Amino acid sequence: MSTPNGFPQHSRVCLTRSMEGGAVQDLQAKKAGKAAKKEAGGDGVPPKVGTPISETLKLLPEELKANMKIRSITPRPPRKPRLERAASLDEKSWRKWRRFRTSQESLTDPNETSSSNGSLQEASPSPPTRGRASPCNPCCQQDSLHSSPEALEAGPGGKSRGGASDLGKRASEISSAFGGLLRGKGFAGGKPRLSQIMPARPLPPMELNVASHSLRTANRIDSDCLDYRHYSQHKFGRVSSSLSDSRLQGNGTLYDNCSTDSMKSTFSVLTPIRAKDVRSRSYLEGSLLASGALMGAEELSRYFPDRNMGIFVATWNMQGQKELPVNLDDFLLPTDPDFAQDMYVIGVQEGCPDRREWEIRLQETLGPHYVLLHSAAHGVLYMSVFIRRDLIWFCSEVEYATVTTRIVSQIKTKGALGISFTFFGTSFLFITSHFTSGDSKVNERKLDYNKTIQALTLPKNVPDTNPYRSSSSDVTTRFDEVFWFGDFNFRLNKDRETVDSILNQHPDTDVSKLLVYDQLTSEMSRGSIFKGFQEADIHFRPSYKFDIGKDSYDSTSKQRTPSYTDRVVFRSRYKDDIQAVKYSSCPVIRTSDHRPVFALFRVKVRPGRDNIPLAAGLFDRDLYLIGIRRRATRELLKRREQKDQRSSSICSIS
Repeated sequence: MSTPNGFPQHSRVCLTRSMEGGAVQDLQAKKAGKAAKKEAGGDGVPPKVGTPISETLKLLPEELKANMKIRSITPRPPRKPRLERAASLDEKSWRKWRRFRTSQESLTDPNETSSSNGSLQEASPSPPTRGRASPCNPCCQQDSLHSSPEALEAGPGGKSRGGASDLGKRASEISSAFGGLLRGKGFAGGKPRLSQIMPARPLPPMELNVASHSLRTANRIDSDCLDYRHYSQHKFGRVSSSLSDSRLQGNGTLYDNCSTDSMKSTFSVLTPIRAKDVRSRSYLEGSLLASGALMGAEELSRYFPDRNMGIFVATWNMQGQKELPVNLDDFLLPTDPDFAQDMYVIGVQEGCPDRREWEIRLQETLGPHYVLLHSAAHGVLYMSVFIRRDLIWFCSEVEYATVTTRIVSQIKTKGALGISFTFFGTSFLFITSHFTSGDSKVNERKLDYNKTIQALTLPKNVPDTNPYRSSSSDVTTRFDEVFWFGDFNFRLNKDRETVDSILNQHPDTDVSKLLVYDQLTSEMSRGSIFKGFQEADIHFRPSYKFDIGKDSYDSTSKQRTPSYTDRVVFRSRYKDDIQAVKYSSCPVIRTSDHRPVFALFRVKVRPGRDNIPLAAGLFDRDLYLIGIRRRATRELLKRREQKDQRSSSICSIS
């Protein structure tokens, strides 16, 4: 729509929009204005098509010019850095993360006339969107493009009709309107506004899995809670921040229904549980495949996807020494395996007088990730079972029994101590023994073995997982996995000189010539002892008998022959359930005439039923607190000593 003189009605707004030209163009505008005045002449001839708008203004009546309130002073330009920054942020956000939904509202109000949208589209490089922008009047766009500072000087006689203050106010209003529009806000009326930024379609599923299958453990969503994700998406939008840590998302890391780590996980959260599931679940009953079974397959797969756990088994004859090693890290935490084990079982013969101190040292070494599930003693026979603290809920009650093999039962230096429990659906039996000593007393040691398997009364209250394969005359047949370790006192049937010669000729790992004379290997091959048991290959030097504090074997007048007295053997009800990973000794601990011997195993675990007496997370809390307190105190003292050494260092100048 235009006036009788042919000038567009909204040219006033377009002219006002043209005031946003930069101050850099002022000098060029003045020169162009003088040239336009000479060409226009002033004879009142109507303008031709394509005539610049500055010439058209000179031909308008005085009243129209007065109403247009044209100002000759060029306003301060808008803050270009701010506009460019806003546009670049919008563009960056659109390119990476967002796609606009089709807008349901127009950017302009039908009751008002605004040409600033067209100018905005030309001035700022906004990305292409799926929203519908209101079409801008082409005439307005053309006038905006052809407008120049000449029109600002088109008042009668070239004089301005207004002051600089009014024009500055108008310019500030325009700048604030631009800023509000780019920030997603409307003008003063609040009617023109950008559409809400929402995904145009459902987000694609994130299939990338950053965790290896064997490390996905503690936090996979229950199958009966899988719809929690869809419910949360419907109600709250994306729920990724509540199901995985923001630090993973910030690095571009994706997640799935499983947690992204296992023991080392510090980024996972607890699985959401619905209230109705808490009401309906019962952990008192269950089956192997029940979804709510605490010991069932679903819970087992959550913690052990491959259904294999790591077990550390060690034996050490301490010779009754009061002095304990300064550091047990090399014993309990060897550097060869990259990860710590799920369970630690340590058996001691001729233990130190202060058994509690020994257990505190074990707790201090293993640290806060482990708790003492159970410990027992039979005279100077000690056994301690540590387990990862998040696995204590899947253990049954722990039971133990003892056997004395000496004729005088009051002297409990020889005998056996057994601890048993069920973990998920797999029953475990750990036995530590100290058999009769003496080079030639092989038969007595076999009698000790037979008495142990017959007199060890386990299990007691915990039911047998497979009673059809059990025998009342052999305790080792009543459990799925059995580990027997201790000072068995079997020797090498060879003189000292020959053994020393073999040790000097061959490296530490080649001891096959020594094992030819080993009494235990010979008896096991005949089937007279440890029936059904196996032993991993030996690649370490004999663990007995050393001079205390030294790496040399017995140098006393007795000249005892070095022997493999300390051993770890195992058996299973099912073939290949136990895999030996490492079998070695710890030569750096020299406080006894025996070297500690340890073995690492991978053991298959099966799901179980909930109808067994549970330990319900019971562990030795007092020992845990003392061990952690000592660990923290030791670290503080170590740092203080390092600080004192740095502060007390003296530089000498020669």
